[in-house]
Amino acid sequence: MLAFTYIDKGRFGLVEKPVPAIIDPRDAVVRITLASICTSDVHIKHGSVPRAVKGITVGHEAVGVVEAVGSAVKNVAPGDRVTVNVETFCGECFFCKHGYVNNCTDPDGGWALGCRMDGMLAEYVRVPHADCGLDRIPDGVSDEQALFVGDILSTGYWAADISEIAPDDTVLVLGAGPTGICTLECVLARNPARVIVCEKDADRLAFVKQRYPDVCAVTPDKVVAVCTATERNGADAVIEVAGGEDSFRTAWQCARPNGIVTVVALYDKPQILPLPEMYGKNLTFKTGGVDGCHLDEILQLIKDGKVDTTPLITHRFPLKDVEKAFDLFENRRDGVIKTAIKP
Repeated sequence: MLAFTYIDKGRFGLVEKPVPAIIDPRDAVVRITLASICTSDVHIKHGSVPRAVKGITVGHEAVGVVEAVGSAVKNVAPGDRVTVNVETFCGECFFCKHGYVNNCTDPDGGWALGCRMDGMLAEYVRVPHADCGLDRIPDGVSDEQALFVGDILSTGYWAADISEIAPDDTVLVLGAGPTGICTLECVLARNPARVIVCEKDADRLAFVKQRYPDVCAVTPDKVVAVCTATERNGADAVIEVAGGEDSFRTAWQCARPNGIVTVVALYDKPQILPLPEMYGKNLTFKTGGVDGCHLDEILQLIKDGKVDTTPLITHRFPLKDVEKAFDLFENRRDGVIKTAIKP
């Protein structure tokens, strides 16, 4: 089969690999029907993910059809259309039982697919702990609708969930890239009183204004003033998705006293927590990687028409042209937001 592979730092390539087989009774083999490229794949290429293993197939956003299952798999069967979770988790350890699946203690736990073991920019993938990592796609939901469920939509859902959004809240989302838009969709599904999005890229800001006319879309130079002018002197919940040079500082500055700041962004360097400056704001900070354990709920939101991320897919390529697609995505040429790859 064809597989887009991490060959060495700075070098990916499309190579032939054997079709994966069942190794453990809890495994499933999935035939990929649609995958996508993620910024984390770019990070692997540039050597920014030390745990990434050379020789692995990259890719961790995909949907497909179950081809085979191990003897211990109960929740899915051959022929099922499924979305694949970016995280591998056992469902049995302390962290899994408390919903902290990102911290699963199993040797294959956490972000493994496309990082430490062969991923999904390929024709087939082996999924460990398939009963936890695969969710059946409901009838009436297309592959494109379900494509981001296992990764960036799970991130957005998790961020909105832990931000404790109430109906009368003002919510600020910092960043309108693909993950930011997925977060926005999940925030809107909770029906807060007001939503503000901050983005510096003119094209992305225009996308928000055109697609979400009821959302207040502002640039970073105006967002603090907009938020502090609200009745509560700031946003009730701030979700930081941007990961920019100043976005962490902007996040806490925009939060109201006793507000919640949720940080799902990745930073290139440590951030400063200036406690003397924020003294008296009594903020709650929530940080970390996504716990992707609500895929079934997200799929139901999609089926009910409450979440739609298909407009994020701006480019579509066959797997044989994945190197061209990756080049466009990596360099953000031709207005690319997300790229879908079909084996």
